[in-house]
Amino acid sequence: MIKRAISEKILQLAGKYPVVSVTGPRQSGKTTLVRDIFPEYRYVSLERPTDRALAEEDPEAFLQGYEKGIIIDEAQYVPRLFSYIQVLADERKRNGEFVLTGSQHFLFMEKIAQSLAGRVAVFNLLPFSFEEIKNTPWSNQDYEYYIFNGFFPRLYDQDIAPTDYYPNYIQTYTERDVRQLVNISDLSAFQRFLQICAGRIGQLVNLSQIGTDLGIDHKTVSRWLSILQTGFQAFLLQPYFENFNKRILKAPKLYFYDTGLACSLLGIQNREQLDTHFAKGALFENFIIVELMKQFFNKGIRPQFYFWRDSSGHEVDLLVDFGGMQFPIEIKSGRTLNSSFFDGLDYFNKVAGLDPRNGYLIYGGKESQNRSRANVRPWNHLPVWSV
Repeated sequence: MIKRAISEKILQLAGKYPVVSVTGPRQSGKTTLVRDIFPEYRYVSLERPTDRALAEEDPEAFLQGYEKGIIIDEAQYVPRLFSYIQVLADERKRNGEFVLTGSQHFLFMEKIAQSLAGRVAVFNLLPFSFEEIKNTPWSNQDYEYYIFNGFFPRLYDQDIAPTDYYPNYIQTYTERDVRQLVNISDLSAFQRFLQICAGRIGQLVNLSQIGTDLGIDHKTVSRWLSILQTGFQAFLLQPYFENFNKRILKAPKLYFYDTGLACSLLGIQNREQLDTHFAKGALFENFIIVELMKQFFNKGIRPQFYFWRDSSGHEVDLLVDFGGMQFPIEIKSGRTLNSSFFDGLDYFNKVAGLDPRNGYLIYGGKESQNRSRANVRPWNHLPVWSV
């Protein structure tokens, strides 16, 4: 089993809070993780009909019969449980007694906010990070390998080809999770929506344009985008609103949590097709942003990530806001450095009055350099922010 980087922080905060929650996309490894680090806890899954029925009909009886602690998988399926957990947590005052997991983020967090605020340590677990598997048999020197394969644990653990894994994942996701969240009679339309979103990775979200392409209204598009965010399939990167006396664009940009899923939706059948695909640069950008995001999530920190673009087209791909400072990052898939790669950073640093030494250029090559215009880092040696 590959040790997950988030494990240490979960164990640390389990000693300080009565409840630990772990959310993330389906098959990201949540159950394997919590059962590994809490091996003596009783485990129940609310996807199992008998367990769910007992939890719904008699929550008190459901929460009896364990000594060390209890892991409740997919806890959002029985919302009333959260109130009973709150009472027990307050009465017993035992840290780390309850471990809850969920794959529907907004629903799960809504119940936590209502009943368990101040009593719970919240974690987000995404699929493997590059750092977690770089020293395993799955290590590879080409970033295209990781973009195409993605990082879902089962794909590696069971040696499943991406072309077999992702179509089944998409089918299961749409038929189970999507139908639980919203009444969609035509799931094929939602799958087309997924494909359109994959083709717009790294682009500004235009609800009307997406709706026109699908033949639906912009309100439906907005609702469907919320479903993708709820299930940890995609996220919106918000613009940085400090304008520095410039007109800035305020629409968010769309990315997927896993590039392997995006490649499947784009119809990419092998790693070689990625080389000439129109979305390669966007997928590389997506890959780097999510890898940096995992770094923060694995430390129990909600990343404050943005992008910046003004009305004249000047842009910085990613802006990391951390410790009261801003770190602009430009992301280029090219393997050979080009002076034009720094142009966006130069402009932003000038208008924002930032020290270029706080900026980074992340590219597809192999060399690390500290230049006067920015710090250059290859894709497999990303900057690290210490906590």
